[in-house]
Amino acid sequence: MKLIPALVACAALLSASVAAADSRVFIIANQPDGYGIDRCLAKSERCGAHAALAYCKAHDFVQATAYRRVDPDEVTGAVPKSSGVACARGGCDEYVAITCQR
Repeated sequence: MKLIPALVACAALLSASVAAADSRVFIIANQPDGYGIDRCLAKSERCGAHAALAYCKAHDFVQATAYRRVDPDEVTGAVPKSSGVACARGGCDEYVAITCQR
């Protein structure tokens, strides 16, 4: 009989740790807007922390655990490859990954 309460307690601990570890990575276009926040996010500089946190909070997450520039090759099948000519004219987007956690 003592085994059942122990199993219930163990299950509660496991479910709490799974809920606490709920995280999601958002891939967003890094488009320069003149404020420099995009460069802060892309270079993982401290000034990007506030922008990453605001993004996470806007998506109902509690904190931003990481943010960095992402190469289009890292995003499987979701980002079309651009030709070198378009990139030379400034037509290529860069992308930023923001990891948010609940």
